[in-house]
Amino acid sequence: MKKLGLFSICLLWALVVDAQTIDKKWNIGLHGGLTQYKGDLGSDFYKTDMAFYGFGGISVSRYIASHFDVNLFVTKGTVGFHRKPAIFRRDLATATMNLRFNILGPQSFIRPYLLVGGGVALFDKNLDITEKKVDYIAPSFGGGINLKLGPSVMLNLQETFLYTNADNRDGVEGNENDMYLLHSIGLTFNFGNKKDADKDGISDYQDKCPNTPANIAVNKDGCPLDKDNDGIADYLDACPDFAGVESLNGCPDKDNDGVADKEDECPDLKGLLALKGCPDMDGDGIADKNDRCPDLAGLNTLKGCPDTDNDGVADLDDKCLNTKAGYKVDALGCAMDNDKDGIVNEEDGCPDMVGVLALKGCPDTDGDGVSDKEDRCPNVKGTIANKGCPEMAVADVKKITNIASKIFFETNSDKLKVASLAQLDELTEILKKYEAANLLIEGHADNQGDDAFNLNLSQKRTESVKEYLMGRGIMESRLTAVGFGETKPIADNNTSLGRAKNRRVALKTSY
Repeated sequence: MKKLGLFSICLLWALVVDAQTIDKKWNIGLHGGLTQYKGDLGSDFYKTDMAFYGFGGISVSRYIASHFDVNLFVTKGTVGFHRKPAIFRRDLATATMNLRFNILGPQSFIRPYLLVGGGVALFDKNLDITEKKVDYIAPSFGGGINLKLGPSVMLNLQETFLYTNADNRDGVEGNENDMYLLHSIGLTFNFGNKKDADKDGISDYQDKCPNTPANIAVNKDGCPLDKDNDGIADYLDACPDFAGVESLNGCPDKDNDGVADKEDECPDLKGLLALKGCPDMDGDGIADKNDRCPDLAGLNTLKGCPDTDNDGVADLDDKCLNTKAGYKVDALGCAMDNDKDGIVNEEDGCPDMVGVLALKGCPDTDGDGVSDKEDRCPNVKGTIANKGCPEMAVADVKKITNIASKIFFETNSDKLKVASLAQLDELTEILKKYEAANLLIEGHADNQGDDAFNLNLSQKRTESVKEYLMGRGIMESRLTAVGFGETKPIADNNTSLGRAKNRRVALKTSY
């Protein structure tokens, strides 16, 4: 019984989908109940003071017409009689095929019915079918009632009388064949494959529009809904609440410009499809309602106005209509002049400082003809050759040359001799006097000894001079030290006097 029940439940879940009708013709049920006996020993029918024996069963029904179906009812249980001294008890399995007449139609909540049919009864615990163990049921008859619990589920109550062809299952042969009564209660479920080709919930035999697309709402005749009655189904109608035209997917078009009113930004003016139904008198692709210059073709970025000089300012607002290409302009379309010196930024070398035209808009504080941004001495009048700095006094130039000839080092060393320090102090004062001047320190050697050694030594000696000057307050950026070794002699290295001249430090100033 457990296996039979499990199988039945699985079958129900797989098949139950809708009510049993001409479309859903199958029904399966699970039942339980009590059996009672009537025969030569006596009758227990509808008596409550005797022992009751239970059974379980399943049923399968097939719809035939609105008031008829055929039903297979199979049970397995026990039957017996318990009234001393006559006692018997047998295992009983039955299978009956019955024609049922439903008094009310399929839509009724309560459906009483009558049944009549026939079948077999098997008296064997192991269901071993032999002629000795099988009796014929002829007829089976009775009645019942189905109560709808939902669209697919019904509660079933049934009384089934089984009249058999045998007279000795109770152990007594007499004048009365054995008869059994089944009192049953159960749940039945309707299922089947509804014939609905377009899956709209309306069976094919009722569907006047059998090719409706899937998931479309339909009316009672199976046709797609059309709320505004414009002949265009709602699922195809972009405006299902307003009668419209087919060419606009069911939407109205009051101004007949081919743009549906719901998308027409100018529904009372005939316009262009590209402009959402709005007109464009100047043909610049900008609707008149958005065009600042509706009578002149213009640019979209300027709200439909032209820009003759392409400076980004509409001619309507441009006070300088001939601005040169690429020049940045202000809100009035005129070239920018940040410092207001009359020279536009693109032509002004110093656009944020008031200047003169001769110096491309740059100022010249000391009036020496060199703009401040290029003037090494912006507060002292100088020469163009010296980048705005004054010429160094001839006496100071001579002093520097003289100082260079008096810079000496220890032999084969970059250490300055003490006598040279006073000379470098004087050089420091001259360099401070000419703050913008730079100094090149050159180191030279004679050809005595190794070339690489001489080059390295000359470099170290110039760096010693540089470091001394830096220690006295001269900025490193003004000083350049270069050692040339023996590569630039000024005298004959074959004589001692010539070699002495070649061992030298040269000092050169520049701006």
